[in-house]
Amino acid sequence: MASIPKIVKNPESISYLNQREAAEVDEILMGPLGFSVDQLMELAGLSVATSIAEVYKSGEYNRVLAICGPGNNGGDGLVAARHLYHFGYKPFVCYPKRTPNPLYSGLVTQLESLSIPFLSVEDLPVDLSSSFDILVDAMFGFSFHGTPRPPFDDMIQSLVALRNPDQKHQKSPVIVSVDIPSGWHVEEGDISGEGIQPDMLVSLTAPKLCAKKFSGPHHFLGGRFVPPPIVDKFKLNLPAYPGTSMLRPNPFDQFQKWFDDAVAAGLKEPNAMALSTTGKDGKPSSRMVLLKGVDKDGFVWYTNYESQKAHQISENPNAALLFYWDALNRQVRVEGPVQKVSEEESEQYFHSRPRGSQIGAIVSKQSTVIPGRQFLHQQQEELEEKYSDGSSIPKPKFWGGYRLKPELFEFWQGQPSRLHDRLRYSPVETDGTTVWKIERLSP
Repeated sequence: MASIPKIVKNPESISYLNQREAAEVDEILMGPLGFSVDQLMELAGLSVATSIAEVYKSGEYNRVLAICGPGNNGGDGLVAARHLYHFGYKPFVCYPKRTPNPLYSGLVTQLESLSIPFLSVEDLPVDLSSSFDILVDAMFGFSFHGTPRPPFDDMIQSLVALRNPDQKHQKSPVIVSVDIPSGWHVEEGDISGEGIQPDMLVSLTAPKLCAKKFSGPHHFLGGRFVPPPIVDKFKLNLPAYPGTSMLRPNPFDQFQKWFDDAVAAGLKEPNAMALSTTGKDGKPSSRMVLLKGVDKDGFVWYTNYESQKAHQISENPNAALLFYWDALNRQVRVEGPVQKVSEEESEQYFHSRPRGSQIGAIVSKQSTVIPGRQFLHQQQEELEEKYSDGSSIPKPKFWGGYRLKPELFEFWQGQPSRLHDRLRYSPVETDGTTVWKIERLSP
């Protein structure tokens, strides 16, 4: 229920609500805190649409079917369809159990004014895969009890069937569930193990307990608007929502988002980073290197294992990285221990490089004193002649990769009057699980 959703990767990093608590939160929001149901529905639908637009770009995932139930969850889907239309998608709506409530009638009128097609259950194609790229599951929310009745029982089974191994030969549309995958128990999740398995879950306000059982790749949280009285009353641990950009609870996801922004902005070598190391003498040194890989295990770069930085890393296997994207007024600091990547990984990357770069790695005895450039050119020419027949160039033993495993991230966003945003992520142990604590630092 917020226009700026946040992605949730670690299921232990935030608070969860049971069914009773979720209902009580809504009662407080629409009672003493002054929110109306249409306000909350608008925030929820915009959260869903924004989450979809964040992950599934309209150029590749354009055709969206919103399957809307009769309650508030269905209303969220109707609002999401409207926003997706304005985001450049082509939405369709299946809304089989309409309600005469003026709020819902108004949402239908808004969609009809945009010429968004409404499809009956009978109008839906038998094979949803051939007609839609995204399916929005907005049938049932946290207040639903019992067993789904027609036509929703069959519609749920149609979504389940999309994950049937027999259909893996063709591209299936992605499934986005609003707050709760329809048919799941609000607290226990997919009890039968045969329910909808969405690719994206957009939790609203705070995740419900069943979200802990969600195993898809994208879990967003729409809850920026949640006021302090609710946070305090229910002891909610929710992520911060600084500025107008999305801050993810998992720093690897946040880094990927900012890195993708730098690439999209056309910045020259957005993967350039300052690498700082110190040896046993405690004297630091820095240099620019290129990031060649990043995943949950860390940040990877490649270099000469006999260079100054390699000697320092061997004496003190801790380092710091700094990314600076001037045009975006952003920087990211990353600190942690360093170790060599596997020989197999180094071999694979070495042979993916242009042949000229492979020869250059052999020629350069990095950080050693040489008599002049001609010395390098001569060795280069000799190796080019040696391998002129196109034969494979062997990776030298002294060349390979390092991986820094982050123990600290800091994301810096420039702001007016030097009152910059600084958000620090640091790992903490909670019930035997590592989660990331986010703290705002004074600029």
